[in-house]
Parts: sequence; structure tokens; C-alpha cells
Amino acid sequence: MTRVLDAEPHDTGTVDTAPTRADQGYDTVFSYRELARLDEALTMSSRETGLRFTLYIGDLGPKTRIRAEELHAHGGDPVDSVLLAVSPGQRVIEVVTGASAARRLPDRACALAVLSMTNSFAAGDLVGGIVNGLRQLSDQAGHPHGARRH
Repeated sequence: MTRVLDAEPHDTGTVDTAPTRADQGYDTVFSYRELARLDEALTMSSRETGLRFTLYIGDLGPKTRIRAEELHAHGGDPVDSVLLAVSPGQRVIEVVTGASAARRLPDRACALAVLSMTNSFAAGDLVGGIVNGLRQLSDQAGHPHGARRH
């Protein structure tokens, strides 16, 4: 699933990070609190569903889907995993699901999560959009093997 963002470009650089952005990774662009929110969302999504959720934030190159699929394939256990690849500079989101994960996350569910994320991104909330998108995907996927938690 590919979705081109219709939002204005989202620059997460600050006065301190913008000048050296090209030389440094996104871990210097996000605050510790933002990284913790992303990590918690990924952990909870994986724990609740039994699927392995991973996140890539950065440039995906000219062939965004192919690059996202390559990242997914090298992420370990691709059958039961879901990659959310976000390229803010290109205004693109790619959701790649493995064969088993795709049975629990149909394209329509992924499209709804992407739509929700793009709305947050348009409002300038990159981290919040990703967190909400992960929640939507994990809610749709449900618990492993149909088990319910009480």
C-alpha cells in the first residue's frame, strides 16, 4: 500500500538539529520523549497482536515500494511482521505486511490507518500520527489466534 501525503512538508528540524540534519540520523531530530512514545507504541502493537511491528523513518529513494519491501524482507521473520515506512521528505507512507500478517491486516485496514496518519501529519504531528496508526493497525489485527484478553 502506498499513500502519497497531501500535506505540506513536515520539517522536524529545530534550530539545533536542522544545520546538521543531513549528517545525522532521525534519532537526533526526535526528542527522547518522542522516541519513547514510538518505542512503546511498537512494543504494545507487537505484544497485543503477536505480529512484529517495525518502523522506518527516512528517505526511501526513488522506488519507495521496492525499498520498503527490501527493508521488510531483511527485518527478520517477514511472514509475521508489519513494516511502517514513513518518508516525510518524500511525503510517502508504505505499509508492508508479511503473508501471515496480511491475512489479519487487509489493504482496507492499512488504508484507513494511513489516512489517519496523513491527517495527523498535515496537522504537524508526525509522532502522534505514527502512534495512532500503529494503534489502528493493532486493533484491526486483533489478538493472536483469535485469543481474547480480559
